[in-house]
Amino acid sequence: MSDYTTPTKEKFQAFAALAGTGPVEMLNLIKLRDDAVYSDGTKATGAEAYRTYGRKTAPIFAALGGKIIWSGRPEMMLIGPDSFEDWDIAFIAQYPDASAFMTMMRDPEYQAVTHHRTAAIKTSRLIRMTPISAREAFGG
Repeated sequence: MSDYTTPTKEKFQAFAALAGTGPVEMLNLIKLRDDAVYSDGTKATGAEAYRTYGRKTAPIFAALGGKIIWSGRPEMMLIGPDSFEDWDIAFIAQYPDASAFMTMMRDPEYQAVTHHRTAAIKTSRLIRMTPISAREAFGG
């Protein structure tokens, strides 16, 4: 797996440039390290470091109107390539709009604790989505 743990400057700019108002949902796929990798040598498992990140960022996330609307643990690929990436955590975070996500990413308090996320994660995927109705998706 590649080391996709933080957005590139170009991806962040593309995110900001996307038009749209209203809720933005972010699909998160997370593969944790067995042992977290902290630059100062702090000892923790990847799961412990990720829980620390979650605990410390939850108040910032909530203050911006963010909420987790779904979470789960992927078990297997039923339809897709045989090279299924073995994710530890999957969840969808909802923000009132894209600017709330951007505000969080730029918040100095948030930035001060992202090292826990970086230490915890082996690789990840973060996919921006716009909510649509089931009728729009499935014609029903």
